Amino acid sequence: MKKVIKIFLAIVPLMLFTSCFDILDKVNVRADGSGEYTLILNASKSKTRLASIAKMETINGKKVPKRTEIEAKINEAARIFKATPGISNVKTSMDFNNYILKLSCNFSKIENINAGLEQMKARNIIGKMIPAQIYNQNLSKKVFIRNKVNTFKSDYDKMSKADKEIFHEARYISVLQFENTVKSQSNGAYSLSPNKKAVKLEANIIDLILQKKQLQNNILFQ
Repeated sequence: MKKVIKIFLAIVPLMLFTSCFDILDKVNVRADGSGEYTLILNASKSKTRLASIAKMETINGKKVPKRTEIEAKINEAARIFKATPGISNVKTSMDFNNYILKLSCNFSKIENINAGLEQMKARNIIGKMIPAQIYNQNLSKKVFIRNKVNTFKSDYDKMSKADKEIFHEARYISVLQFENTVKSQSNGAYSLSPNKKAVKLEANIIDLILQKKQLQNNILFQ
């Protein structure tokens, strides 16, 4: 299986067999730098297809993961986050009727999330190519940074037509909420909420792979 696919879906391999899914990455940051992190993988639009695929042993030459294997991946991810300093209140939910998976936690500082992702890479829960140093914050300079993600276009170009189709209807949504008021941001692709305390980016995953949209954003607070 191509490593680039693992960038988004390493812990939920069943979703590799449908192109219609959403990934919601949500961060809520308080004024002191602590906050909540939530990751939701939603394939409910494809639940009928996935329910049929789940009964199969293989499809398109790939092994179909069992529910127990998916649960084990999610539970291991939760255990790693629980063991990461600065992370607490780790929760998971797995709705296999609608194919919605959720992982959430509290953090003391946003860099704790980076550390948790690094541990997941070290334990092979997520692929080695998945970026882990995603966020940074400097309270004294009143800035929150969504770091740049490298392009994986060369990997995508080498994929088969069937594998490329996985991304055609897949979407990624990033929501960053703050207790402080946003003064400015460097990436105009993120929409600013009316109260200026949240920014949101919605993009097709294929546009992120091909760098038609960038995730990087420097957010400055008042």
